[in-house]
Amino acid sequence: MPTLQAEYITMLGAFTRLFSKRVWEQAKILFTGAILCPAERTVTAVLRVMGWSGEKHFQNYHRVLNRAVWSSLEASRILLGLLIQAFAMQGAVILGLDDTIERRRGAQIKAKGIYRDPVRSSHSHFVKASGLRWLSLMLLAPIPWAKRVWALPFLTVLAPSERYYQGKARGHKKLTQWAQQMVMQVRRWLPKRFLVVVADSSFAAIDLLWQLRQLKNPVCMITRFRLDAALYEPAKATPGAIGRPRKKGKRRPTLETVTEDKQTRWKRITVQQWYGEKNRTIEITSQTAVWYHSGQPALPIRWVLVRDPKQIFKTQALLCTDPKISAEQIVHWFVRRWQVEVTFHEVRTHLGVETQRQWADLAILRITPALLGLFSIITLLANLHARRQKLPVQQAAWYPKKLPTFSDALALVKETLFMQHYFATSLFHTNIRKPPRTRTAYHFSRSVQAFLPTSFG
Repeated sequence: MPTLQAEYITMLGAFTRLFSKRVWEQAKILFTGAILCPAERTVTAVLRVMGWSGEKHFQNYHRVLNRAVWSSLEASRILLGLLIQAFAMQGAVILGLDDTIERRRGAQIKAKGIYRDPVRSSHSHFVKASGLRWLSLMLLAPIPWAKRVWALPFLTVLAPSERYYQGKARGHKKLTQWAQQMVMQVRRWLPKRFLVVVADSSFAAIDLLWQLRQLKNPVCMITRFRLDAALYEPAKATPGAIGRPRKKGKRRPTLETVTEDKQTRWKRITVQQWYGEKNRTIEITSQTAVWYHSGQPALPIRWVLVRDPKQIFKTQALLCTDPKISAEQIVHWFVRRWQVEVTFHEVRTHLGVETQRQWADLAILRITPALLGLFSIITLLANLHARRQKLPVQQAAWYPKKLPTFSDALALVKETLFMQHYFATSLFHTNIRKPPRTRTAYHFSRSVQAFLPTSFG
């Protein structure tokens, strides 16, 4: 059994109550091995990297995922509490909401469907992708030692397509319904904090936004907005009027018309960390209005138009369900959403998402959210080191960098785990020593060159 640092044990001890004593010992093996694995995150790969290739009862580690009794929802609540305590003790809690496709094959994977590939598709070209659709909620918080905002996943749910529910007693749940349920769950976990959720245009639905504004402590949501949306003035009270009260007032011009109007006043601001850039100057204009569709409730919003003075990107629109928030603050919060895409890329590159091979329904529901949550746990573990000393930054001739990234945090956590007693290769030397270059290495390189062709003519 691996021996972990006291700080690691203290932090991971918060998850102990989720498991029985026996399952917790097996879960620690899976957790440590999932960090140390260099490639695929399968149970067998974890056992190999942990030195348990001779374990005859390997099926017990599969049962942690497909049979053991523990709550993924409760694990999400604990993880959110640790993230809030480490990175968001004060101010608004900014959350990022987005979905991603996990490309999986196999006849036994029942929940897979066919969706639009967001990476390969464009406005004029549609590409399909077969797999599982996951909806993830992430904490968008500044990391002090990285000096930038990271997206830290803590709650991820499977959102199957409508085809999956055909012939089942349970009805289909739309993506916006999943989003509403997840955000309201976080509201119950954090009843007194000011919550801000940023998302793309897929979640710009009046019924979703209106429901979140009707809560006792409303949730502020910021999304992309359509330029041709129907906007109205607030309804004016008419004393003595007969019938139900009006929901909206006079129709206002569309945002597309406002963009083309030469009398529109634009304000120039500078945004930090603009989609991979350090600083970017943009122009904005904003007003309040009522967004209304027939059969839907009237939603008071603040819309913001974003224009590029360099004309590199097209004019975009944002909406915020809290009209009291300033336009500058809306833009600064929404720019953080790009880090969600960065996290999806990092977990595929470094944590082996889409390489797992579990086929049981319960294991599928657990393993991908666990790997996404592992991104946040590794960040928390690296933060423990950053309190004592500056994190080392790995350098390359083709990639100079000054600040640590997630790959540096992962490398530090791996090194810490390898240096523990049961992972040490020597009882006397804890540091890994690089052997000097010898004549053997020189003759080996010369022998390899002898087999290479001298020309390609």
